[in-house]
Amino acid sequence: MGCDGGTIPKRHELVKGPKKVEKVDKNAELAAKWKYCALSQEKLKRPIVSCDLGRLYNKDAVIEYLLDKSAERPNAETVVHIRGIRDIKELNLTDNPEWEGERRNAKGDRYEDINCGMFICPVVGLEMNGKHRFCYLQTCGCVFSDRAMKEVKTEICHKCGDPFKIEDVIVLNGTKEEVEKLREKMEERRTKAKIKKSKKSKAAEAAVSTPSESKADDTQVDVAGRSSQQNGDESSQSAVAGPSGSSASSRSSKGSTSSTTSATKRSVQSMEEKSEVFKSLFTSHSSAKRTKDQTSNWVTHTPYHF
Repeated sequence: MGCDGGTIPKRHELVKGPKKVEKVDKNAELAAKWKYCALSQEKLKRPIVSCDLGRLYNKDAVIEYLLDKSAERPNAETVVHIRGIRDIKELNLTDNPEWEGERRNAKGDRYEDINCGMFICPVVGLEMNGKHRFCYLQTCGCVFSDRAMKEVKTEICHKCGDPFKIEDVIVLNGTKEEVEKLREKMEERRTKAKIKKSKKSKAAEAAVSTPSESKADDTQVDVAGRSSQQNGDESSQSAVAGPSGSSASSRSSKGSTSSTTSATKRSVQSMEEKSEVFKSLFTSHSSAKRTKDQTSNWVTHTPYHF
């Protein structure tokens, strides 16, 4: 049973048993959620956004997904609920002064602390590394730890001072139960928005229909009023034209002809009430017409013409 070198193999080297299931380090898994984008699996870098379910993304990755949803991506199921840019919120994060990032020297052996987070809570100072619960406000996007929200109870943001409600608080990278609750809230919010939108559209249609009817009534009233006014003017003109003789009668006839011909188009030369000086301003006047002998041909000469 010996080999060339006199070695004796053991049983586990000859007989292959079942493979051991590799266990995932929970601390490393939690740290990855807070340091890498949930869609592209790249390192998080500003601007960082979050959805209604509390997942962290790079804004560039989400925009690329919205522009081309047909492209194949490994983690596309995590952003199915994102329909547009309104479904995400840019986060207002506080940098961790102890986070070195790319500034640290990578040469040589060095211990890398996975528990050191890139961001911290601006109130308590806890690091955002997965060990502590964090949440953000949908109104302003500021991020705080759950401990800060419980210890300092207020309805005003601790960082920017904007007012908020309890419904606006969303947990970041929560458990499965918390994600399901957030999903239910998201669906309720969207149904309410649809109902409001439908009500606004119906109100707008009603507002558009009522002014059109009122305008039609106004036009009818205006037409009736104008006709009555014209009749009154004609009667007054006829009353005044009695003692004036032939000149008044000619004026009334001219007024009647102008009112009748105003509806139809006619040339300026056929207008009797216009003077000859006014008619001569137009090309249709007899003075503007020329014979063939009076017209001239334009000839241009180039510098090469001799």
